[in-house]
Amino acid sequence: MDVTDHSADGRTGPSAAAAPSSPAGPAIASRPTALSPAPLIALSLGYFLVMLDVTVVTVAVPQIRDSLHADPSALQWIVDGYSTIFAGLLLFGGGLGDRRGHRKIFFVGLTVFALASAGCGLATAAGQLVAMRLLQGAGAALLVPSSLALLTAAYPDRAVRARALGIWGGIAGVAFAAGPLVGGLLVWGLDWRMVFWLNLPIAFAAIVLTIRHVPSTGPVTRSRMDPVGQLLGVIGLTAVAGALNQVASSGWSSPQVLIASGIGIAALVAFVIVERRLELRVRTHVTARPPVLAPSWFRRAGFAATAAVGILLNLGYYGMLYLSTLYLQEERGYGPLKTGLMLLPSVCMALVAAPLSGRLTAKYGPYRPMAIALSLGAIGFLGWLVASSDTAYPLLLFALVATGLATPLTVPAATAAIIESAPTEAAGVATAVFNVARQIGNAVGVALFGTLTATAGHLVDGLHVSAVIASGAFLIGALLAVAAGRRQSGRPD
Repeated sequence: MDVTDHSADGRTGPSAAAAPSSPAGPAIASRPTALSPAPLIALSLGYFLVMLDVTVVTVAVPQIRDSLHADPSALQWIVDGYSTIFAGLLLFGGGLGDRRGHRKIFFVGLTVFALASAGCGLATAAGQLVAMRLLQGAGAALLVPSSLALLTAAYPDRAVRARALGIWGGIAGVAFAAGPLVGGLLVWGLDWRMVFWLNLPIAFAAIVLTIRHVPSTGPVTRSRMDPVGQLLGVIGLTAVAGALNQVASSGWSSPQVLIASGIGIAALVAFVIVERRLELRVRTHVTARPPVLAPSWFRRAGFAATAAVGILLNLGYYGMLYLSTLYLQEERGYGPLKTGLMLLPSVCMALVAAPLSGRLTAKYGPYRPMAIALSLGAIGFLGWLVASSDTAYPLLLFALVATGLATPLTVPAATAAIIESAPTEAAGVATAVFNVARQIGNAVGVALFGTLTATAGHLVDGLHVSAVIASGAFLIGALLAVAAGRRQSGRPD
């Protein structure tokens, strides 16, 4: 089995956790260690937009419903359609960047996102707003893998890149945390449409800064794309994500969920078969067209483990974040603003944790910080077991802070791990795989924990069961990180 590490800068050598005496050591040591901020800011703004629009629209739902006379189904797609298309097109966006140039696709994604945001702001009917939200998701799927691939190219030194990923993750965490607050202020002070108009100046700033400070990398592979694999991947991921989002309102046994799940699973099975055959044809020189996602990548040290960590991470954290919101509002009777303020100790941990993760990853490699962070989260979720209908808020702070630290500590390290474990020419697809895994985990967590709470008879009982499951998910993720780290450090030089 190929155990050679193909780092994102095109050099072949040991992982970040390897000894300094490795062949890549002198080359890395001779590189400048300064972190130039301009490319990082330019590329982080795009991801800021993507994460902001995950949460900013949620507080505007009542006003959108009244303004556009939207029914519950339309409202659900206004909120969830964005993430469904985002997840479904991520692999396509990553592969397109690898073959057409990441800077070009980043600009296309930003432009699509900005135009769709303007369309959302101008919408006069619920159907129009749904369509524009879907287009926003498509733009996000193009720009996120490309922004990460460009960041990888902009910071070829592994240690500097790890620090950059930490700051990038912190900015994304701020966007996610600020979404409800920013949306609430805009809706309260102006109008729900300002939630979408806000994206335009940020997108414009990202485009200008990228033009000035981010060089073009060009296509990293000039091979033709795999149209059958791309189509099957889009259909499979979109159908699965859509089915999971529909579970919250329709239940696991609803016809819509069952049909979408069946289509999605069938398409993904066909995707694996097609990709495996195409990879074999490439190896035997029958064709030069590579697969979208080569199955052999999952045999690389860290690739499969990090993808699994992405699912487990979001399943636990975002599933419990959803339940904690329900707990504070429905069980404790707090309003949306107070609920948001009470959750700030969790969501704002990204300001500290993500940059810290970058520094730890630069020093120790990605797997040790991942394992420690996930272990902390596993313990933190158990803090929710003290929750009851009248638990004092300070008693909940341990769970909020511990899990809020664990997630942004994990994300930059995991992103670095999956980039390092993938082939150099596939940085876009590799980051797309991790983000797809996270999106699927998010949808599964919300659907699963929501179902457990609905069937438990009492919200607090469902919260307790879900907390144990979330803790188990993080613990499994920690064990996977430990195993991947040992496998990585045990490679021959």
